[in-house]
Amino acid sequence: MTNIPSTIKRQAMDRNFQPSVRIGKTGITDNLIDEINGQLAKRKLVKIKINKGIYERGDKLLVWEHLANATSSVIVLVRGNVGVLWSK
Repeated sequence: MTNIPSTIKRQAMDRNFQPSVRIGKTGITDNLIDEINGQLAKRKLVKIKINKGIYERGDKLLVWEHLANATSSVIVLVRGNVGVLWSK
């Protein structure tokens, strides 16, 4: 597990930090991965929301792990349908 700085954790948990990427009915596509990579390159921290009903509750952790691996980022926070990825 990667040590995540407390400043990054605070930013991820800030209520004013809104999701900038949504995963809809098309699921995870190459375009979605490219969008996340582009945002991580600019901001280092990206909040992602999965629309309800897209994935089963037990599969969501696998989705976050897949996104982190595909974008070479670290999972900072997962809460329900929302997750935050960080690029070091």
